[in-house]
Amino acid sequence: MRCPFCGADDTRVVDSRLANDGDQVRRRRRCVACDERFTTYEVAELTMPRVIKSNDAREPFNDDKLRGGIMRALEKRPVTIEEIEAALSHIRKKILISGEREVPSSMIGELVMDELRGLDEVAYVRFASVYRRFDDIDEFRNMIERLESDPSPEQRSRQIDLLPRRSPKA
Repeated sequence: MRCPFCGADDTRVVDSRLANDGDQVRRRRRCVACDERFTTYEVAELTMPRVIKSNDAREPFNDDKLRGGIMRALEKRPVTIEEIEAALSHIRKKILISGEREVPSSMIGELVMDELRGLDEVAYVRFASVYRRFDDIDEFRNMIERLESDPSPEQRSRQIDLLPRRSPKA
């Protein structure tokens, strides 16, 4: 690692720690030439799958689009940036864990709705109204009634399954 102060190639790692929920390694370094200290962050470079749009067009995964959609749904809602970043991280991880080289945009939309439901129900309804293209007030009413009657993701995770879960690829 080149020193940002003097440009020397010889730097030593003084301390290493996990950062950002273990997704990064934070390293404190010291330059042997000028004795200045600086911090670097190491992140695994993972390739996100391509997105298959509803019209069958394929495009690279766009983190800015994902962030923008969530931010629009959460506009003026009492949700912290840390909670938003955690939700984005969960969505990215679930997409990566799928192991697919291409994922449908509908899968991403469902993942976003799951995360928003856990963060803020108003944002969930906002996003769902655009994502599901509500045409009239009855569709809003039905969504809100379902929201009130269905258990939240946290409640669902605490419930014991009556039947064994089937794998999604079966």
